[in-house]
Amino acid sequence: MRDIAQETEIEAGSIYYHFASKDQILNEVLDIGVRQLFNEAREIARTARERNEGFRETFCRLVEAHLTFLLSDSDFTSANIRNYPMLSDETRGLHRELRASYGGVWTDFLQGGRDCGCLRKDVSVSVIRQFVLSAMNWTVEWYDVDRHPIKSIAVRLSKLILDGMCANVRLDETGLKTPTTLFPEASEPVGKAAKTRSEILRAAARVLRDTGYKATTLRRIAEEANVQAGSVYYHFESKDAIVDEVLNAGLSDLLSGVGMAVREFKPPYDHQSRIATAIWAHLQLLFMASEFTSANIRSYGMLPNHLRERHGEIRREYGRFWDRILGEAQRDGFIRADIKIVPLRQVMLGALNWTVEWFDSDRSGQEGYISLEEFSDMLIRLLLGGVCGKKTVSATNRDHTSRK
Repeated sequence: MRDIAQETEIEAGSIYYHFASKDQILNEVLDIGVRQLFNEAREIARTARERNEGFRETFCRLVEAHLTFLLSDSDFTSANIRNYPMLSDETRGLHRELRASYGGVWTDFLQGGRDCGCLRKDVSVSVIRQFVLSAMNWTVEWYDVDRHPIKSIAVRLSKLILDGMCANVRLDETGLKTPTTLFPEASEPVGKAAKTRSEILRAAARVLRDTGYKATTLRRIAEEANVQAGSVYYHFESKDAIVDEVLNAGLSDLLSGVGMAVREFKPPYDHQSRIATAIWAHLQLLFMASEFTSANIRSYGMLPNHLRERHGEIRREYGRFWDRILGEAQRDGFIRADIKIVPLRQVMLGALNWTVEWFDSDRSGQEGYISLEEFSDMLIRLLLGGVCGKKTVSATNRDHTSRK
């Protein structure tokens, strides 16, 4: 409340004349953030139906509206998008109906596109909707509205989502490589102290992933690790020291894991298989192989600047790794020449990273839920071939190889 008062330039006590608590302020902020967006999107969809507007034109208008509220016109919308995943179930429950209504605008629009033959039919509408929203939501982490107009990113993002990144895509075959030794199990720490230290780090990763940086405390980490709070200081001098190691491990796992996956490919590259394999490996690390990776991805946007800056170089190294893969594919004519590589990488990784907010890997394969393998296949299709799906992409025929 003091922070809010300082930002508003009023006395802290004056806030209570208008609001009973921080939670009341938060709930109103969250509600405004989605309600503004919902009303705008609903109006766009309504006028599009009245004018018999084309699918692509309406799609672009919906994308521009979402990005405008998220990046420029509404701090309420960006506050909602960035904070909602870390809120308690009770708080989120108050806003699920409105968020579902906004999602419903997109579902109805996309279903209409499918009915008229404008949308691919080999990926569910719900996955396409979440994919589109994910690609847009992650822009809060990288797009600089002070340097580039929103109209520019809206046009480029719309075209990329609609048509995919590829100039030519093979049908039904990718040669996706999934080496059995891609993610080798880490060696067990030796000795009681080393084992305790390792468990504290893993517990910290789970707490950071599930609650965010602000709510991660040494006490909560100790409870998760089932150790005494005071004993944490035997291994780490502070919360930031623990978070530092967690973040570094997550990025290191990502860089080495995806790097190992694409190392199977030798020039001249089969670019479709190479990119599909890298996407698959990224998702495996995000959901299955590394709790450190998911902790890094989920919490990064809310970290204090001093922590983000310490891990900036390894994040840039991972970005350069993808830029090289995508750039080589474009030079060989696999990726469309009208796409800029850095924005492509940012949109692609954003769409993949945001999936941690809506895909439940714990239910993977259960009745009524798709497996992580099926989910990865769908995202590869969408990223390579676009949501319009003029070219069919499949990642189901895998070449299972192992490294000797």
